[in-house]
Amino acid sequence: MQNQTDQIKHVSDIIKVMNGGIEFYQEAKSKLDNSTYQAFFNRMIVAKKEAVADLQKFAVEEQGELENESSSLVKARQVYTKLLSKVSGDSTAFTYIDQLEEVEDKVLEELDLALERHQAQDCEIALRRIKVSMKECHDEMKALQKMAAQHSS
Repeated sequence: MQNQTDQIKHVSDIIKVMNGGIEFYQEAKSKLDNSTYQAFFNRMIVAKKEAVADLQKFAVEEQGELENESSSLVKARQVYTKLLSKVSGDSTAFTYIDQLEEVEDKVLEELDLALERHQAQDCEIALRRIKVSMKECHDEMKALQKMAAQHSS
């Protein structure tokens, strides 16, 4: 029989992507002063912070410590978006929203990877609950992306 440490897999990677997403949303908030975006980004940040808090105990079981790093893939998107928004100032909102929607896709992808693996029961329950919340974030971001695309064209 495996012990619980062996059964928790991929949670630290999810936290890294979410931490990167939180940083990215905070940056987007500082760059876009539209109150609609601010409220939306705040909801995304809170949802991700709550998910990270829920997952940290599993990260400790997985790797022996809290996960405080951010995903290098998300950081690369953040840098790319900064550069792109400097080049095309008119579509800054769409640029940020488009890349943030990609981050939401990545969060769901990482959750699916973790759920494909055998997890400790309490971890799997937490992952499934968080996936529902992150799917809502993704769907909201997708709707915002469509709205932004209409405004930028």
